[in-house]
Amino acid sequence: MIENNLPKNQVVIGGVNRGDDKFDYYMQELKQLASANNMEVVGEVSQNLEKLIAATYFGSGKVSEIKVLAEEQNATHLVVNDELTPTQIRNLEKETKLVVTDRTELILEIFSNRAKTKQAKLQVALARLQYEMPRLHQTENSLDQQRGAGKSGLANRGAGETKLELNRRTLGNQITLIKEELKNIDKSESTRRKERNKSQLPQVALVGYTNAGKSTTMNGLIDLFSQVEDPQKKAEKQVFEKDMLFATLDTSVRRIDLKNNFSFLLSDTVGFISKLPHKLIESFKATLQEAKDADLLIHVVDFSDPNYQDMIDTTNEVLKEIGIYETPTLMAFNKADQTSFGYPGLNGEDFYYSARDPKSIEMLSGLITDRIFSEYREVNLKLPLDQGKLLSYLHEKAEIISQDYQTEGIFMTVKLNPEDLIKVEKFIV
Repeated sequence: MIENNLPKNQVVIGGVNRGDDKFDYYMQELKQLASANNMEVVGEVSQNLEKLIAATYFGSGKVSEIKVLAEEQNATHLVVNDELTPTQIRNLEKETKLVVTDRTELILEIFSNRAKTKQAKLQVALARLQYEMPRLHQTENSLDQQRGAGKSGLANRGAGETKLELNRRTLGNQITLIKEELKNIDKSESTRRKERNKSQLPQVALVGYTNAGKSTTMNGLIDLFSQVEDPQKKAEKQVFEKDMLFATLDTSVRRIDLKNNFSFLLSDTVGFISKLPHKLIESFKATLQEAKDADLLIHVVDFSDPNYQDMIDTTNEVLKEIGIYETPTLMAFNKADQTSFGYPGLNGEDFYYSARDPKSIEMLSGLITDRIFSEYREVNLKLPLDQGKLLSYLHEKAEIISQDYQTEGIFMTVKLNPEDLIKVEKFIV
């Protein structure tokens, strides 16, 4: 068998704790992020400080310790738990002889490698350019920065400064072009969303921490209600899933046709993470529009993770940041099979389940149905025999409970949404 995996970079991860009780959790998360970026963590260092060292982030003694540890473990990279200044990166690289990557750049690299659609690629490119813009520095140019003395204005600008301004202008132009291109894509996506909304189908969005099981949950619902027999075609409807952080970045939307003739649109959104760079949140707001338009959110939580409450808090913070405050939400605690908690079942309003358990998915579909179709009413109708078009519409949109053809008309019992009730109001008996 030929091994096609790329060789992993050996890395040391490190962070400074300024009294944050979540520090250990953030470091554990950083380790997972490094692994998701094809890195092997061979060492870990931490330091307790009241404030960061402006020049090197770590204290001088800790920098020396990192250098020794890296040499012992043959590490080539240092991954740091915070966003660093350009000066800190340059000084750390000079002192340790390692390639230094901060948390923000690490997440950007993962997003860049995982982006599949044009929209996602542009969003990542925009976030990266916005990250790089303030990091342009005169010392990165081989040209002189200032020439002459005692003068001011343009006459005093050296070749190095001119080069820096050129780089900034180039990045600024690229940012403007990408924003324009994203606006055009957003218009197209907005048109598609409006078309979907015209169908009056309720919208349900899966949200939550990265790797909580959103894609597995979506595939479970797709498989349960799929009417496609061909295994290949059924597989094409499935969304990508893998046990790693940020396995998918693109929002996927699928129509779920329930067995009671009801349907809804289900979307699987990008996962969240602690200290997600603000630039990425801004860039992905359009992608997360599906969650903003939803009638119901399914907040998927990895119940097997001891830090699940922190994950809930992180997701709620990001949802608020993109403007989602009062959307009805079902808390769905996944991976209960990896705990001693009984599943599937409800504990108050919270649902405990396993996304790989068919009974769990069946129960989840019932909970979704109860919530998004709660305003539907069951009514008795008497349709004239010449209302064939309306009859076809009802068979497509409504849950038909009973139907009886008689000489004086068609007697039906149906469940309808408030909008469709208006259309049949004069036929209600």
